[in-house]
Parts: sequence; C-alpha cells; structure tokens
Amino acid sequence: MEDTVKTGSEVLMNTYGRIPVVFDRGEGVYLYDDKGNKYLDFVAGIAVNALGYNDEGLNEALSEQMKKLYHVSNLYYTKANVEAAKLLVDNSKLDRVFFCNSGAEATEAALKLSRLYAYKFKNKETKIIAMKNSFHGRTFGSITATGQLKYQKGLGPILPDVTHVDFMDYEALEKEARSGACGIILEPVQGEGGIRPATKEFLQKVRKLCDELDILLIFDEVQCGIGRTGYLFAYEYFDVVPDVVAMAKGLGGGFPIGAILVKEDKAKGFEPGNHASTFGGNALASTASKYVVNKILNEGILDNVKKQGEYLKSKLDSLKEKYPFITDVRGVGLMLGMELEFPVADIINSALSKGLLLLNSGVNIIRFVPPLIVSKGDIDKCIEILDGILDEI
Repeated sequence: MEDTVKTGSEVLMNTYGRIPVVFDRGEGVYLYDDKGNKYLDFVAGIAVNALGYNDEGLNEALSEQMKKLYHVSNLYYTKANVEAAKLLVDNSKLDRVFFCNSGAEATEAALKLSRLYAYKFKNKETKIIAMKNSFHGRTFGSITATGQLKYQKGLGPILPDVTHVDFMDYEALEKEARSGACGIILEPVQGEGGIRPATKEFLQKVRKLCDELDILLIFDEVQCGIGRTGYLFAYEYFDVVPDVVAMAKGLGGGFPIGAILVKEDKAKGFEPGNHASTFGGNALASTASKYVVNKILNEGILDNVKKQGEYLKSKLDSLKEKYPFITDVRGVGLMLGMELEFPVADIINSALSKGLLLLNSGVNIIRFVPPLIVSKGDIDKCIEILDGILDEI
C-alpha cells in the first residue's frame, strides 16, 4: 500500500485529497484493501455501484461483449446500444436517448438542447435557470449551472446567461422564467447540496409553468436516479415528468456511461452535427447499462430500496433522538443525509478506521448512499459502528 500511495501522490494530479487506502477488490457491499482489510461500503463510488461489487451477471455480460467488440463509431448502430436505449424508453414516459460518458456530459447535453430548441423553435431565448446549492458537474457549462460559488472560484468569467434562484422558491423562479428562458435545470433531490429533496407541489408548479411558457424542464437525476429513490427514475417518486432526464452514476453500475432521456417534441432540438460523444454508449457501456437496468427492474431491487431506505432512515432517526447534536435526517430511498451541529470529517475518518466507508455532503452532513442491494444486517452493522463513534463524542 505504501508504495502505491507514494507513487500515486507523485504522479496523479492533486484534485481529490485522496485517503491513503488502496482498494484491491470488492464483494457485495464490501470492499477489501490490498492488506485484506474489510470495509462496509455506504459510499458505493458516490452512488455509482448500484449492484455493489463483483456481480456475477454483470461480469458475464461484459465478458461476452468483450469477445465481440468494445467500440465502433456512433456513425453506425450496435445491437447493445439500441437495446439499452429501448429499455430506458420502454420504462419511462420519455422517448429519445442520447448516450455520453458521465453526469457532467449529460447535463452539458441537456443545457445545449435547451438553447438549441429555443433557437430553432421559439424566440431564441438563451437564459437557463438553475437552483442555488445545486451541483451539476465540473465542465464549464455544468459548473456554471452549479449553484455553489466554491466550485466556481478562480474559473471566471463563467458562461453567460445562467441565473440561480433559491431552491424551492417558486415565486423567484416564476419571475425569472416569465422574463424569458429556454431551460430550467434542477435536482429533484439535491446531492452535493446537502441531500435536500424538493416537494411534489413545487415540482408540479414548475412543470405547469414550463408547459405554459414552452421551457425545457431538465431533471438532473445523475445521483438520485436509477433506482436510488425506490423508482427507476426519481421523477416517478415525485409524479412529475420532465422534458429531459440527465443520468449517469448508477446507470452502468460502475462502468462509465451517461445519458439524457428526452420527450419527442423537445428531442427535435438536436439534429446531426449539433452534438456528439465519441465513446458515448459504446458496446461495453451499453451492455453494462442494459444489464443493470434490467436487474433493478426485474429482481426486486426497487422494493429493496424502499424497504431498506425506510429502515435506514428509522435507525438514523433513532440516533437523532439519542444525540442532540444531530439536527436533521432527510432524503429519499437510499439517498439519505444526517446533519450535525459541527463538521463531520472526524466522524468519517473514525468510521474508516473501524471498517465503515461514509461520505460527507457539505461540511456538516454525512451522506448515506450504499449499493441498492444493501440488507437490514448491513444497515445494522453501519449503525452499530456509527453509534459507537457518536457515543464517544
């Protein structure tokens, strides 16, 4: 481990503040480092490893596809790519798919689509409305839409004609929209912004406003989608269908893939030459996505998310009752946050030393985004370790 960490610190760019642990393999909801130490994983690659680690079916599906081909240009069709797209369309209320490689690329595609649609079919509005405290990615477009100044520091001037309103402030949003806009982008559950779900009432009003003004409503479901709320898409939980769903993370179960899913009437904003992604939806990525989505839909995983999500929240609520410095527990499904009166970094480090992987969301919030296959026993083990740490405080 020491050699890997030392070499990594010398050759990798210092963008992550990496923890000096070298993971070697995974099994189910557990990771093992190169010394054989075992860790219960409630990070899941930051809500990526939906099926946990070493899923036999996913391994076999990728292995079989690797024997055929990895990649061909998107100038041609592949069966895996078409089947992955059809699976998303058939299980949603949207109609067209564009594949890319990451969440940031998905939000970039959605932002471009909103402006191109307005340019071609409306009054050429260019304003995009986003939410404060949001997070949409690290590219220039997605970081401009991100409503947290700390991520934009030193990058100015950022892209023009993107404005931010307070999350859930419908009056401010309506005012901006009525002054002219091409798109509204929001996370149904804010992730990096503290695990903050919107209300159904707010999203329903925004949907109605977008219908009235012909504005693209974009849901960034990169973190909260693909089963994490107990539904394949987060919009189903809120019973509000957007014009565009941006997704990634869990979509490939750990294999890099992103996508936007778009309503037919808005998809016409893109035509050949408007947008592309060289590797997007290649045969391996599409195979991974098809397997993951099928398993989530057909093997009881959505029910498990609902059941275990409720159980995990109840256990976190019990900790809140026990420890007065816990100020809130919130979230949906297996995307939960526990807010404390003080920074949580020491708690996360202590958990690591005891074999539990946790993640923050902001300074004072512990985020819980385990694999969607997590069990009651796994949750009990997590709570046992966390309770012991909090008791020491």
